[in-house]
Amino acid sequence: MSGLLLRLTGPMQSWGEHSSFSDRDTIDHPTRSALIGMFGAAEGRDRSQPLERYEPLTFTIRIDRPGVRMVDFHTIGGAVPARRSVPTAEGKRRPEGQGTIVTRRSYLSDAVFTVAVEGPRWLTEEVATALGSPRWAPYLGRRGYVPDEPLVLRARAEDPVRKLREEVPLAPRTGGRVEWGEDRRPVSVRIPFVEESAPAEQDSDRSVTALNDVPVSFSGQARVYRFRSVSTGLERLPGALLTRGPDEYHRRILKYVREGRCQSN
Repeated sequence: MSGLLLRLTGPMQSWGEHSSFSDRDTIDHPTRSALIGMFGAAEGRDRSQPLERYEPLTFTIRIDRPGVRMVDFHTIGGAVPARRSVPTAEGKRRPEGQGTIVTRRSYLSDAVFTVAVEGPRWLTEEVATALGSPRWAPYLGRRGYVPDEPLVLRARAEDPVRKLREEVPLAPRTGGRVEWGEDRRPVSVRIPFVEESAPAEQDSDRSVTALNDVPVSFSGQARVYRFRSVSTGLERLPGALLTRGPDEYHRRILKYVREGRCQSN
């Protein structure tokens, strides 16, 4: 199966799966709806356009670094006259002294995810081209959360899931379980993977979760989602993928991107 490889990292990320206005949550990895939204924005597609185009895509997520979960506390509409308070759903104004709305916004700080996107070659290549020159800029769950470069590691990858397991360097401070050899060199490291699959396919070493993150419509106030099953478990990767610090990691990632471009040319 062909596809592309993405690297999602930045100072902050947020991947809401059941957010409300007052409580904007994040789960511990990118959601399908957020990734498809990123692709649609890069391609310049309107929210009202159908999303069947992206149904053939499947995602495998490697959690290089889980990051730190943090919560911001916000208030809206406090200490203002009633005429300037936040309107209700009916369009009315709240009485003076009752206009403050409390919201909490969760996000991940310093997280790194590497994502294998599989699907028809024509579709993954069009998505990769759009991400390289987007109509609307991609972001990591919220508009203020800008991704670090490089975003696209491989625009054309044969068997991108295998490359996740065997080729793409791991970010430092991975948090994975490292097995060390007698020479104090890493032999292997166990890293969390999130894969799309049905519960019947799973073994006892993996956990299965139902997520309400398959977008049916992004249209205005009529956003509709359906459920899917994902499985999460630790996979053993070669210790050679580990990097010893940010400088080495960035050098190896940039080298990996250049090698991919040379192979495409």
